Amino acid sequence: MMFSPFALAILLVILILMGFNVLREYERGVIFRWGRLARGLVGGNGPGVVIILPFIDKLVRVSLRTVTMDVPPQDVITRDNVSVKVNAVIYFRVVDQERAIIQVEDYLYATSMMSQTTLRSVLGQSQLDDLLSKREQINADLQRIIDQQTEPWGIKVSAVEVKNVDLPQEMQRAIARQAEAERERRAKVIHAEGEFEASRRLADAADVISRNPAALQLRYLQTLVEIAAEKNSTTIFPIPIDTIAPFLKGFEKKPEP
Repeated sequence: MMFSPFALAILLVILILMGFNVLREYERGVIFRWGRLARGLVGGNGPGVVIILPFIDKLVRVSLRTVTMDVPPQDVITRDNVSVKVNAVIYFRVVDQERAIIQVEDYLYATSMMSQTTLRSVLGQSQLDDLLSKREQINADLQRIIDQQTEPWGIKVSAVEVKNVDLPQEMQRAIARQAEAERERRAKVIHAEGEFEASRRLADAADVISRNPAALQLRYLQTLVEIAAEKNSTTIFPIPIDTIAPFLKGFEKKPEP
């Protein structure tokens, strides 16, 4: 069967167009020729236009953008035998597209599995108090370990964040009682410190008054004014003789010469 020159020209144009591939700025290509990794092709690995040989070369696109992946909730038993359910989020990106395709079958799935096993392993070595209070340190340990495990795959893990820690109901009640007891302890300590400071101030005031009797008289009169301001109908207030003695001296008759 003979093809017309026009049909052959159309077929040639189609084959040439099939060899043209446009990679975006955030994409890179891994090219295989007859099953082997091919390098030095026209256009390189991108971005831009990459030309391959149809039916001979195969182009695999790889995105270099940061991937945000949720780690499913994991049942973890902490070092102090508390069962918790923890989930996290991991941020990573491909830094070597050839290793990401050649060294592992599916780098997204492999990174997810590695994150889950590492999450259970690291949190299982921590106590519950550390899990609740030292979140930044645990995140740093998770990021370092997962990054070391995924480095041969050409994956760079930039951050790992533990999102939620779900505790059993009885543990939540125990923590609430502990927090309430701690607040009561602090309140008692603050009250005792206030009483101690007040007693010191009263002792200082008593010392000042003992050195100056007129101060005691002024304080006495001030107390009378405060009681009278309460609008009481009758106020009985005993007055020591020592208090009014200075006033009585003014009424004593002077001896005649």
